[in-house]
Amino acid sequence: MSFLICIAALGFLMLVAYRGFSVILFAPIAALGAVLLTDPSLVLPVYSGLFMDKMVFFIQNYFPVFLLGALFGKVIEMSGFARSIVSSVIRVVGRQRAILSIVLVGGLLTYGGVSLFVVVFAVYPFAAEMFRQSNLPKRLIPGTIALGAFTLTMDSLPGTPQIQNVIPTSFFKTDIYAAPILGSIGGLFILICGVLYLEWRLRQAELAGEGYGTGHSQEPVLTAEDASVNPFIAILPLFVVGIMNLVFTKVIFPAVYGASATTEVALPGLAHPIVLTVKSLIGVWSVEAALVLGILTVVVFAFKPVSAKFAEGSKAAIAGSLLASLNTATEYGFGAVIAALPGFLAIKDALRAIPNPLVNEAITVTTLAGVTGSASGGMGIALAAMSSQFIDAANAAGIPMEVLHRVAAMASGGMDTLPHNGAVITLLAVTGLTHKQSYMDIFAITCIKTLAVFLVILVYYLTGLV
Repeated sequence: MSFLICIAALGFLMLVAYRGFSVILFAPIAALGAVLLTDPSLVLPVYSGLFMDKMVFFIQNYFPVFLLGALFGKVIEMSGFARSIVSSVIRVVGRQRAILSIVLVGGLLTYGGVSLFVVVFAVYPFAAEMFRQSNLPKRLIPGTIALGAFTLTMDSLPGTPQIQNVIPTSFFKTDIYAAPILGSIGGLFILICGVLYLEWRLRQAELAGEGYGTGHSQEPVLTAEDASVNPFIAILPLFVVGIMNLVFTKVIFPAVYGASATTEVALPGLAHPIVLTVKSLIGVWSVEAALVLGILTVVVFAFKPVSAKFAEGSKAAIAGSLLASLNTATEYGFGAVIAALPGFLAIKDALRAIPNPLVNEAITVTTLAGVTGSASGGMGIALAAMSSQFIDAANAAGIPMEVLHRVAAMASGGMDTLPHNGAVITLLAVTGLTHKQSYMDIFAITCIKTLAVFLVILVYYLTGLV
């Protein structure tokens, strides 16, 4: 019975998310409903002592990343830099290679630190124009944007500042450059297979005589100013974020805090010093510091357009970051409650029966990401509940923590893109298409992404590469 309660809570949360209801409201309802069915007297203590505690823990650690990432994406958009980057990549790659152009643009922006939600809005107008001019089916645009923004540069390639690559640093004491060879191999596999799949789908449509189509909604109109910024200036903030991220991670913060695992902060007004585990925070601090420098770079080179729109634009960015972080934090709190219930022990035992620690971790993370419809939320649930188990098994097998990091990050971006995923719903809404028209291609990309995780595991065991 206790096992069924856990499954029912997970199913309920997945259902309400799919129906478009806010998980901020329904995650605590689902979690406390499971507690109510287990032991009614524990509802309020669990809510205050566990759900809220874990929710606040997540916000405390990761909200600055959400906030700075959203603000960086917004100033990139307001400055016209995003439009310039998109136009320049399309000119270089060629409009005849529409799919590859859009994939590369999405990857460049997300790897440079722009939120994937911002990338959807920035890239779609150009994708629609290219597909319309080339008479390619519009229904392929969501899958194309998803491949560029939701896959290899979200969590596979080492150094990506996206939150899915940041969260594992806190659990495994790694940094965002963990397992660079494995991550690059996985990313290359996703890129090649994804582009080949989309090109195959395009050839099928052409053989059937299908073109762009008519009667579409959300059709964008490009203006003359869409590519007016010098592309070398436009791409500079992305390089600043990438390079300074590496410098902060490998040079500056290790030099400042030394090799010590913890640091103490003593101030006159504090009764006791603040003790911080520095090694688990350097990865997060590095991303935050790099994003701040990226924002300042945009402001320096585009002060006039950014300052004119900053008041309203920053409000929108802050609102978006609050919504995204609270969504994920409530899922994190939900996962902590479910993991504490008796029924979850059966799930843990079943997963523990998978003998290989990397396969165990991959299946656990991608399953929970699929159930919650959130890569970061599902990974947070899995690592909060089972990271110590993964670490013990990996240590026993001699597996480096870097490999655990990369497998967890990549697995989180696998089955998370089920129909109720927030990014999928946003992508379809922005493009004016429906699940029926375009979801099959998004799901196919998800399958390729999931296969890449197991390819990376196989490569590690065959070669020992990290």
